[in-house]
Order: sequence, then C-alpha cells, then structure tokens
Amino acid sequence: MLKIGYIGNGKSTNRYHLPFVLQRENLQVKTIYRRNPDHDSWQKPDHIHYTTDLNELLNDTEIELIVITTLQDSHYEYAKRALDHDKHVLVEKPFMLTAAQAEDIFSYAKQKGLIVQCYQNRRFDSDFLTVQKVIESGKLGDLLEVEMHYDYFRPEVPENTHHFDPYASFLYGHGCHTLDQVISYFGKPDSVHYEVRQLLGSGRLNDYFDLDLFYDRLKISVNSSYYRIKPRPSFVVYGKNGMFVKETKDRQEEHLKLFYLPEGHPDFGLDLPEHYGTLTYLDENGLYHEEKVPSEKGDYGRIYDGLYEMIRHGAAKIVRDEETLLQMQMLETGIKECH
Repeated sequence: MLKIGYIGNGKSTNRYHLPFVLQRENLQVKTIYRRNPDHDSWQKPDHIHYTTDLNELLNDTEIELIVITTLQDSHYEYAKRALDHDKHVLVEKPFMLTAAQAEDIFSYAKQKGLIVQCYQNRRFDSDFLTVQKVIESGKLGDLLEVEMHYDYFRPEVPENTHHFDPYASFLYGHGCHTLDQVISYFGKPDSVHYEVRQLLGSGRLNDYFDLDLFYDRLKISVNSSYYRIKPRPSFVVYGKNGMFVKETKDRQEEHLKLFYLPEGHPDFGLDLPEHYGTLTYLDENGLYHEEKVPSEKGDYGRIYDGLYEMIRHGAAKIVRDEETLLQMQMLETGIKECH
C-alpha cells in the first residue's frame, strides 16, 4: 500500500486526482492539507484526514508520496519542502513557473534519491491514445501533418482580464496539456514557430496560441483559442495515404464535471459510436476506404499506476525529466511573444 498526502483541496485534487486514486487498491489517501478551509466546497470522504497544519502532513512518516495541486506559483516552494521531508512528489501542471525552477527541483530530488514528476494525465486522453493507434496501424503511410486543437468559447474570461500575467496565460494553462502530448510521442522537435496572441490587445490576457513544431518533413500544429464558438476537431492527422479526423475530445473531463465518476460506472469516459473518429485512406492496391475507428479507453489514473511501479519496483518514469524541462522551455519562449 502506497500512502499519499495532498497539498491543496480544490478542483484539481477533487476532480482530476481523487476519483482515480480512490478506486485503486494499492493506493491510500491518508491526509489532505487544506490551505483555505473556509472556501472548501467539495464533499469529503470519511476515511481521509483533513488538516490545516502543513507540518502534520510533512512529518507523517507513513506518507511516502505528496501530491501538489495548488496554483503553479507555489509549486516550487511546496515541492522543495516535501523533498526536505524525504517524500516523493507529484506536481500538477504547469510543473513550475520556469525551466530554471524545474531544473533545480529535479537536481535536488536526485541528490535526495527521491522521485519528482509532473502530473501529465492528458497522455491518457482517449482521443490522443486513439490517434496513436491509427498512426501505428500504418494505414496513413508516412506522416505529413498533425493538427491538434483545444478550443473554448469563453469570451468572458479574456474580456474580464485587464492585465497580463505570463504565468496565468492561456499558453501556460493549456499548452501544458497539448505540448506534452506532442513531446511524449514525437520527442524533441527540430524547430518551433510561435504565435502567441492577445486578441483584445496588448496588456490583456493571452487568449490564443498557435505553435508549429517541425520534425524533418512532419509539421505538428498545436492550436487553442477562447473565441471558438464551434470548436475545431480535436485531432486531424494527414499521411501520404490518407487522413484521420477525431472531432470530439476525451470525455473524462466531461463526466467528471457532471460528478459521473469512475467508481461504479463502467462506461465512465467512454466514447459512444457517434464520437468515433473517421479514417480515410487508400490501401496498397489503391482501393479507397472510409471507416469509423472505435476509441481507446482513457484513464488519468495510469499516471498513478506508473508512480506506484516507480516507487515500489524501480520502474522508469512515465514523464521523464527532460520532457518536462523541454515543455517548460517552450512555454517560456512562447510567452515572450506576449507583453
């Protein structure tokens, strides 16, 4: 049994972590540190101890892993304190404010013989896993272009923000999802073109980004906007022999927002046939095919499965340090496009 403590009791902990951890028999959530108990509105499981004393959490020798789910401006401080108390650490994304902070934390963890990793749960999105399955089928032929879109229609967010904060930007908050997917599967790009904009003008919220990552002849575009009343497809993949279009995103977040949780719901996060992507291609005989591709099953909890294997059996990290550092460097470079 791996015993876990959380620093933070907000949306991240309760929506994106606990529903997956609580259904795993080899994990136990022992304590959650509540920074702002007066603002807590989440239902509290009876078997979890809640505290407003951080030292109580840090000094508990039974707790081996601390998960940090606060806003990113406190990630460095809390990760350092957890390592000081000989705990392994899982940190929500964006991992740190800067690549320099990330390097320092990774270095300190290695000195202590401990694990620090970023919580890149979106590697286990259904749509992303399905795209990998299609690519690896070989039916598309040599890849030429990949488009990834993560769109909203929430104009009230940028319209109510009248100052520019690089660390509260759309790029930091959402590019950390999609850039990690690219890096995890395709590796380090040869070059990157950044277009990071404030659609309402200078000094306002960064509400749009369009990053092009180049891998020899392959171009991968990572696009997001707050002003898309109808979202673009989640993925469009082009190869020499065909294309694959996945219109809709992974449904885990959709279900979590409705409090339709993994426990007791075998259909949690699953696509229905109307959500399946469409694969169009020419086979080796030049025959035309168009078919629906059943979606893979997403599961954010697989990050915790990997952590358990690392801590208990010395398995390799799912999210490698160099991948997190590369992503932090890209976020920093991109946000310099705004001011």
